[in-house]
Amino acid sequence: MGFVLSTLYFVTYYLTPRVLFGPLAVARIELIFAGLVCFVSLPALKKSLIFKTPQSLASIGLFFAGALSVLIGMHWGGGAIQAFSSIAPCAIAYFLVCLHCNSKKKLQVIVLILLFVCLFVIAHGYIDLRYGVPRGGPLQTETAEGFDQNLWNIEHPYLLVMTNDAGESFYRLRGLGLINDPNDFGQLLACVIPLTFIFWRPKKMLPNFVFVILPVCVLLYGAYLTHSRGTLVALMAVAVMAARRRIGTLPALLIAGVLFASAMALHFTGGREISAQSGSDRTALWSSGLQMMKSHPVFGVGLGSFADNCDGCGHTAHNSVMVCAAELGMFGLFFWCLFLFPTIRDALAIASQAKVSDTGQAETEENVFLQSKRKYEAIGKAGINRLGRLLVLSLTGFLVAGWFLSRAYVMTYFLLGGMVEVVYEMALRRGMIAPRLPFTRVLPYAGILAVSLVLLMYIMLRITNLMH
Repeated sequence: MGFVLSTLYFVTYYLTPRVLFGPLAVARIELIFAGLVCFVSLPALKKSLIFKTPQSLASIGLFFAGALSVLIGMHWGGGAIQAFSSIAPCAIAYFLVCLHCNSKKKLQVIVLILLFVCLFVIAHGYIDLRYGVPRGGPLQTETAEGFDQNLWNIEHPYLLVMTNDAGESFYRLRGLGLINDPNDFGQLLACVIPLTFIFWRPKKMLPNFVFVILPVCVLLYGAYLTHSRGTLVALMAVAVMAARRRIGTLPALLIAGVLFASAMALHFTGGREISAQSGSDRTALWSSGLQMMKSHPVFGVGLGSFADNCDGCGHTAHNSVMVCAAELGMFGLFFWCLFLFPTIRDALAIASQAKVSDTGQAETEENVFLQSKRKYEAIGKAGINRLGRLLVLSLTGFLVAGWFLSRAYVMTYFLLGGMVEVVYEMALRRGMIAPRLPFTRVLPYAGILAVSLVLLMYIMLRITNLMH
């Protein structure tokens, strides 16, 4: 029951209550689902792994970091509760995955949900492009007299009109709710494409074509329709990571370069360049973010208030690290890194053939006690490594795309973290992998990572300024 409600909760937040429930959305039905799933999940708490993972502490820390950023940075007591509630619905995804997912089949269900969300958006966007927009091309939104942008958004919720470097208008595919920006939807696609290979079955050509190859082709087409430059870079990074294991790093980079050139020739970015000069606006926003950090180093300027503190620019940081550091301060960035560091470390561990053994642990008294608390599906070394590699690729897509997006606290981040820990627990229960790092070691590593990321942003800005 808890897993079913959790999956419905995920779909509701990605596709929005209005799409799924129509008129019932005004009743805030998503909050009803959140309450129900939390209530149903209570009995599973004592059997869960959430008390053993640093990500649980990190998620709770992010709740309070968001509230304190508004309370202290913006001096708004009432907004603290609002900030808490804006992070909680996404971060709760980590707890739900850890509480109710204990098998490969349930992991496949989560991937199937994400795949359904992506295909749903792509289908609606394609239909709108084919039948719902003028055949003469997009309207010039900045010059067309009487053009009503709000009316356009209502009539075409899955499309966004933009202007490229040549002044030509073009359509971009987007979703709703959490993915209501083409870049956000592109980031989700970059995560889901490698995860789709969880359905791959060796020596099963027809099922693999129907359930893996064909959906991946549709997802790639959807990524093309987003015309997102960050998504293109993320997909290239995923391609390099996937290919380097089989053919080596240099050949993988060469293949990625060819794919990149082909994508640009096919106008993947909608006629917009990918260069240091074209990204000067974003580096200016990163510079503003560093200034906010200097003025509010501990608790930040307040959750969601980057644009208000950006010297009237009205834009956010377009970088997940910078938006977290500027809005939540080093306090919030520390907890964000406290979630990120063990997630990456554990994902790399389960993906490594050297760190996962092929012999399970003997049935010691302690192991019998652990397995009596909650049964996890028994998967061999090859299965664990394969799931680990897919999760590493998905995290690569998320983080690379996130370098160009202000989406530090989205649900996908917490879903991936939960999936990593579920697979790690599968291996750990059978004695196939070393125990997780203790909290006392993870905490300083998270602090070092937080400081390193800020320094990296500073160095990149200095180099960019010298280039100009």
